[in-house]
Amino acid sequence: MRTLPVLNRYELMWMLVFFDLPVVEDRERKEATDFRNFLLNNGFSMVQYSIYIKLFSGKDACEKYYRLIKDNLPSKGKVDILTVTDKQYGNIISYNAGTKIQKKSPEQYLLF
Repeated sequence: MRTLPVLNRYELMWMLVFFDLPVVEDRERKEATDFRNFLLNNGFSMVQYSIYIKLFSGKDACEKYYRLIKDNLPSKGKVDILTVTDKQYGNIISYNAGTKIQKKSPEQYLLF
């Protein structure tokens, strides 16, 4: 029987991409939509309309995506990338309509 390696919560990395893009002109709206679709097509999940997140097996795995995002930036607007460990991300406090959301931390992640 094959044993899966235990992933360390200090090695797993969450990449958050935040952006504020202009959407006044048709071309700007298209670029913003294309950028959001690029993130979704590359495995990111939408947290909020301009915040996307993806889990990586370590900092080295993030390097490829730093370059991919840079190569797909819209011509205008601001894009920030923040990378934090799974342990740090686990400290997030979330509310929905004023009610605190209790998050369950999985004991093991399975990355494909």
